[in-house]
Amino acid sequence: MDIQIRASQGPLGTCWQVRLGKHQVSFRSEEEACRFVATLQARVQAPHPLPAEKRQAG
Repeated sequence: MDIQIRASQGPLGTCWQVRLGKHQVSFRSEEEACRFVATLQARVQAPHPLPAEKRQAG
């Protein structure tokens, strides 16, 4: 997953944007943006159990 953090100038001053492909999320500080990315990466890399196979009706 391509995740980028960059500073951006807006009408209220500098904000930080996290870009996830075509999607972007804005944050008030670089620290908030970094925390979001760390949480996102941890969730993506966490083990995910596969759904149980359908039980045969009998």
